[in-house]
Amino acid sequence: MNGLGRRTFLRGAGLTALAIFGTSACASAVGEQQEAGSTDATPVRGGTLKTGITLDVVPANFLTNTGGATTIIGLAFESLIRYPHDSVSPTPLLAKDWQAAPDGLSLALDLRDDVTFHSGRPFTSKDAEFSIRTYADPKWTAQLKSTAAAVTGFDTTDPHRLVLTFTHPLGNIFDLLDTVPILDSESIDQLATGEKFIGTGPFVLTGRTPNSSLTFERNENYWVPERPYLDRVEVSIIPDSQALVNSLKANQVQAVSNINYRDSETLAAAGGHTSTDLEGAELQIYVGTNVQNPALADVRLRQAIAYALDRDRVIAEVFRGAGYPINVPWPKSSPAYDESLNSTFTTDVDKAKSLVAEVGAIPTLPLTYQAGNPYYEATAQIVQANLAEIGITVELDPVESASFVKQLIGAQFQALWVTFHSWAQYTPSTLTVSAYPFNALKNASHFESPSYVAAADAAWQVADGASAEAVEKYAAVSRELLDGLFLIEIGVVFNQIVAANSVHGIDWTKRSEVLLTEAFVS
Repeated sequence: MNGLGRRTFLRGAGLTALAIFGTSACASAVGEQQEAGSTDATPVRGGTLKTGITLDVVPANFLTNTGGATTIIGLAFESLIRYPHDSVSPTPLLAKDWQAAPDGLSLALDLRDDVTFHSGRPFTSKDAEFSIRTYADPKWTAQLKSTAAAVTGFDTTDPHRLVLTFTHPLGNIFDLLDTVPILDSESIDQLATGEKFIGTGPFVLTGRTPNSSLTFERNENYWVPERPYLDRVEVSIIPDSQALVNSLKANQVQAVSNINYRDSETLAAAGGHTSTDLEGAELQIYVGTNVQNPALADVRLRQAIAYALDRDRVIAEVFRGAGYPINVPWPKSSPAYDESLNSTFTTDVDKAKSLVAEVGAIPTLPLTYQAGNPYYEATAQIVQANLAEIGITVELDPVESASFVKQLIGAQFQALWVTFHSWAQYTPSTLTVSAYPFNALKNASHFESPSYVAAADAAWQVADGASAEAVEKYAAVSRELLDGLFLIEIGVVFNQIVAANSVHGIDWTKRSEVLLTEAFVS
C-alpha cells in the first residue's frame, strides 16, 4: 500500500455519511483527503507558512475540539483512522487495516510499525489503548467520552495489533477512532499544564507563548516519506477578527479563519486571496434554550422562537450564502437528513405571536454568545430583532470565549445562547450521545426525556450505521428533537479559510483541524 496514495488538488487555499462497521480499507487517508491549492502549482520544499487564529489552546480543554487545540492536534497529532471529506467511510492512518467481529462486539486493528513520537519513542498498541482510556476520562470532558467508555476491552499483546471489545455494538466506533488523538503517556502531565504537546504528526510544537503564538518545526522522522514540505509553521494568536483581516491584508500572515464572511468574500473578490469552504466539516448555527428557565420551560415559547427566526436572512447576510437553512441538525450529506422535516418551522410571525400570547407575560431573556466573533454577534442581533417582532425582549450577553465554553460544558446558560455545533457531519448517532448541546443523558439545555434517551441509544447501538435499520432509528431521533425543541436550528454553514494565492495544498479534517502535510508556499 502506497504511503501517500493519490493526491487531489482543488482550486483555492484553506486552513482552519456513514461509518462502515466491519470493513477494512487499503488506501492512505493522507492521499484520499482532498487538498486545497492551485491545480497548476508544483510542490516546493522548505519555507515558512505564517497563519493566524483567534484563540489559544486551553490545555484542560485539549480534547474538547475547541480553540487553538484544533490547530495543535491537526499539525502535531494523528488518529488511528481518518475520514475523507465526503463520507464517514474510514481510511487508514496510524491503523493500516481492521476487521470487525460479525456480532459487532469487537474490532481488531493492525497498526503501523514505522511510527515514532516526537520524543523518538516508538508508537505501539499500548499507546492507542492509553489514548482511548484517557479520552474516556471525565476530567478531559471529551465529547465522545461515552463512546470511548463503551470500549471495555483492550488486547495489546502484539505491539502492532489492537483488539477492542465493546459493551454493545457501536455504530459510531470509527467516529471515535477518527477523533481521538494518539497521546504520549510519558508527557501527558505536561500536556495538561500546557508545557509539552508530543504527538506523532508531521510537525513538532517547538515554541508556545500563551495567547500570543505557536511555533512548529518539520518532524524530520515523520513516517510519510518526504513530508511535510514546509520547514516551519508560525501561528499568531490574534483575538480580534478585524485585526486578523488586517494582518492578512498586510501579508503578516498568509492564511486565517474565523473572520467575517463578508470580509472573506471581499478579499476573494479583490484577487490575491482565495476563500475556501471546508466541505465535509459542516457546522450548524443554532439557538440554544435552557428549559429550566421558567419562561423557556414552556415548549410553546420555544416553538414561537422557531417560527420567528428568519433563517434565510442569517444564511444570506451573516454567512454570505455559504450554507442553507435547517430545522433538524443534519447536513444534506447525512443519512439522517430528511427534507420534509426541514419545513416543520418556517418563518411565520403571526403563528409565533399567537404562541407568545398563549404563554402570557415573558421576562427579558439574556442571549449569550462569544464576544469578538463577528458571525455570532451578527446572528445574535438578527435573533434579537426577530424575537422583538413577536413580543420577546432579548438582552445581548457577549462573554469571553473560555467563559462561553465553560458555560456550555457546565450547562450554565441563563436562558438563550447562539453558537455553532458540530458532529452532525459524523455518524448521526454520535451527535445525541456525545455533543454537549445534544447529549440525551446530560445536555446544556437541562432537557430530560426518556423517549429521547431511548431513541438516541437505539440509534447508537445499531452495529451498521449505514443500514436501513439505522436510518429508521435516525428518523426517530429527528422527531424527538423537533418535539422537544430544546435546540432551535438555524442553518448548516461552511467554515471558511482565506489564504494568499501563494499557499497551496492545505487540508482539513471533519473537525476543521488544519492539515499541512501536503502544504507548500510558491
